[in-house]
Formats: sequence, C-alpha cells, structure tokens
Amino acid sequence: MPKMIQLLTAILLLVLSFVANAQDLTASVDRNELAINETFTLTLRYSGSQSGGQPDFNLLEQDFEVLSRQQSNQYRVFNGRAESFVEWTVVLAPLKEGKLFVPSLHLHGQVSDAIPITVNKAGESPSGNSRQAFLEVELDKDKLFVQEQLLVKVRLYTTVGLHDIATDPLQIPGAHVEKVDEQRYERRIQGVGHAVYELTYAVFPESSGELQIPALNYVAVTGRRDPFSLFNRNAQRIRLRSEAKTVKVEPKPDSYSGSHWLPAASLGLVQSWSKDPEEFKVGEPITRIITLRAEGLRAAQLPPLPTLNIEGLKVYPDQAQKEDQAGANGITGTRIETTAIVATKPGQYQLPPITITWWDSKNGQQRATQLPAFRFNVSGAPILDSSTPGTSTPVTPERPSATEVKPGFWQKLAIAAIASHFLWVIYFFYSKRNKNMEAPTRVIRKTKNHGDEEKLIKLINTGSPQEIQVALRQWVDRRWPDTGTTSLESAANRLNIGELSDAIQILNDATYKTPAKPLNRQQLQLLAGRLLHLRDEDRPASNTLPGLFNG
Repeated sequence: MPKMIQLLTAILLLVLSFVANAQDLTASVDRNELAINETFTLTLRYSGSQSGGQPDFNLLEQDFEVLSRQQSNQYRVFNGRAESFVEWTVVLAPLKEGKLFVPSLHLHGQVSDAIPITVNKAGESPSGNSRQAFLEVELDKDKLFVQEQLLVKVRLYTTVGLHDIATDPLQIPGAHVEKVDEQRYERRIQGVGHAVYELTYAVFPESSGELQIPALNYVAVTGRRDPFSLFNRNAQRIRLRSEAKTVKVEPKPDSYSGSHWLPAASLGLVQSWSKDPEEFKVGEPITRIITLRAEGLRAAQLPPLPTLNIEGLKVYPDQAQKEDQAGANGITGTRIETTAIVATKPGQYQLPPITITWWDSKNGQQRATQLPAFRFNVSGAPILDSSTPGTSTPVTPERPSATEVKPGFWQKLAIAAIASHFLWVIYFFYSKRNKNMEAPTRVIRKTKNHGDEEKLIKLINTGSPQEIQVALRQWVDRRWPDTGTTSLESAANRLNIGELSDAIQILNDATYKTPAKPLNRQQLQLLAGRLLHLRDEDRPASNTLPGLFNG
C-alpha cells in the first residue's frame, strides 16, 4: 500500500510538472555577444492556456533600446499532438558596453529566465569582419581655431539593401552645426562592393578647448521593401552607432592683428557699378556694389565694410544682403553692400582702398585682401545748395519795402501783352485737345521713348546682364520720371509692377550670384514686352514708401 501511494504521488508530480512546463514562459536570443553598434533579437514564447495580456517590456529599456516588437499567435500539429502559443519577437540594441542581462519577464504567473549578454566596443565582436553594415566618422582636421569651420563626414556602409534609414541630428553644445551635403555612391573595400550613404556637417566651435563630436545612432531596415505585403518576414530592423570623436580647438593666435577674426579657406572682394563711372555727372546717382565672399565662413561672421566720407559726395547705403551657400566643401558666406553715390560738385575723386585682414586656415597664416583705390571724374555744374536732397534750409525773410511803385507806360503795355498771350494759349490748348481727343496716350509715350525701347530689346537679345540693367534703368527713368529713386529695386518697389521686379531678379541672379545663374533671355523678352505695352491705368497703385531723396 505505501508503494502504491508513492507511485501515485510520483505520477501526480509528473503531471503537475508537465502542466507547468506547458505553461512555461521561455526566452531566447539569437546571440549572446555583440558590439555596441549592433543589434540582437529576443524571442519570448508563452504556451499556457490563459489568453490575453503581454509581459512588461519596459523592463528592457534600462540597458537596451527597443527598436521593434512583433506578436504572433501560432497553432500547429506535431507528431499528432496539437500545440498553440503566443510569440513576441523583439529587436534590441545595447545602450552601453560590458556585461548586461536581459531581465526576467512575467506573464500570468510565469517567469522567464534572465539571459546574459556581452557587449564589446564597435568592431570588436567576432562578427566584426563580416558586418553587413557599419558607420564611419571622418573629420577634415584634428585641430582648428575657434570659429573655424570643421567638416564632419558620417558614412553608412552596407552590403545589403537598407531602407527607412533614420538618424539623430548632429548636435554639439557650444558649436553652430549645419548639414551641408548628402551623397550616395559605391566604394569597394577589400574587394567587396559597399553602398555608401554620406552626410556632411559644417561645425563652427564658439569657444576654445576640446570639442566633443558625440556618437550618432542610425536605425534602418534590412531587406527589400515589399509594397504588396503587410509584413516583411525577412526584414530586420538594425541600429548602428558611430564612434565619438574629440578635436582640439585653439584660441585666436596672439600674432593676429586684424580687427575682425576671420578664419577662412579663401576670401575675396569684388566691386561693380550700376553704370560706367566715366559718365558720372553732378546730381545723377550711381550705385556701387561691393561683394565680400569667404569660403569656410558664414555670412553672419563677415564684418560690415567701412563707410565713405568724402567731401562733395553724398552716400546713401542700402541694407546689406547676406547669403550662405552650402556644398561638399562646407559653407561659403557672401555679404553684398550697395551704396548710392551722388556728387554735388564736379572734379576728380578717389575712393579709398578697402582692406580685409583674415586668417588663411589652409596655410595657417595671416593674409590681407584689398580692393584698390578707385579714381573717377565728375562733370557738370556744381549744386549750390549741397544739403541733403529733400531738406530745406531755413531762410530769414527780408522785410518788404514800404515804397509804393506805380506802373509806368511800358509796364502797362507789357502786362497787356502777357494777358493777351495767355488767353491765346488757352484757346489754342482747348482747340488742339478737341482735335486729338481720340489719340491714345501710350502712342505719344512710345514715340517719345522709341529709341530707349529699341535699345532695351536689342540688348536683351545680345547684351550682357550689366548692359541690360543700364538700358532698363534708362527706360524706367524716362517712362516714369517721377520715381525719384537711385536703384531699379527701389523703382520697382515704388511703382509696384510685378513684371519689373521679376526682370530685376533675373538680372541680379545672373550678375551677383556665385556661381551666376544663366541669363533667361526668353523670360526677359516676355517681361519686357509686357512692360513696354503697360498703360498707367493698368498699373497697380504705387507703394507709398519714401524715396531715396525724401526727407
């Protein structure tokens, strides 16, 4: 009898053990050792009878980043025995190096086993030589000066198809960072072809010391995307992590003597004029445009140019234009300063040279770029009142004389002649107006400006952008002489004509942009045709902005 009890007890324990095993929550990983920039897959299976619910996966986030998680319910028959289970597939990326553990997870009273994981440095895992994807970070210099441009290139190499690539933006405390280029190409490494996805950042450190380039995380999906399938069974979500870098930032050299610290790869000054300075006349405005361009500097770093203060010249500077052009070599900053100059008396003038001192970051030495002095002659009669146009000088009125003057015979005769002439003019004006009432105003204007129109059309077909600008300026001056401004931009703003603004933009892009845009002559011809046939009654109301010479 005792033996029978022992046998029944053993059978019961075996059954209970089988039931417990049937409800086990099991966990497994595809590998236990990997690099910090690699991922692994955790598979969690629950085969119990209770349904619903899921483990607390937040426990994984202490040492790992959860890249993806999928759940599947499966039912199958094996050797005549049916079984069903719920399975979770979780892709994890380690957050730090060293000995880590996938923690135990709980579901319906069941507990999975903890799994040890060894995380090595990037590239030190056993599979490091045969990695399908990896990151590379390259700096164009190992040390630089404060505010100098540093190029950071981050390259993603892969031998398998990747899609849905996502990356953290490069952010560096104490530095200005801009993404300037993005390229895709192929490169062979040890005879194996790799597709390369390259991002280039321009970094400008704001203080000296050590600049830390942090590690970047890339997340992508391997395999070819199947647009006809809701689930890509063969796809795998991977995470890559780049190495952190450190670069030394030195302060401005003590030997540098410039008034502004400008560490650049190259720096240039260019001067141009709205018309030929040899035709400079008293009272007629002429526009001087100076372009300061620096490779490896942002436009915000470029200093303002010195102002002119020459007796006999009135200057009216416009607001400076700033522009950054990004490319594979980083940022090229441009500052354009436009100044209207009006001479108040004739003579010979000389504009002083403009010198910009800068630091040559390629050769590590101080340089100076100079715009030479410029001489020109001004013709015409001097302006007696050389005060600012648009302002008036107060004059003390003289006290009128109290002597009474009686008109003589000849004075009376002259008054009568003037009165009769005035009446004749009024009669002639009204009779002429009645005869020509049907003549359109635009025909008279066209006859008046016929020469300017022909010159403008001819230059649009064959002339340079600068010649077209001068011809357009002359035509606008004669067509609307009351604009009272010195530049085409101001005239277009006051006249509020869209075709004129569009034409000026095309000419400016072809003249001042670096590199210059090709001149769109066909578009200019279309705009010029609309301008030449524009009537005053068709023109929108003018802007009420003050002119250059208004007080």
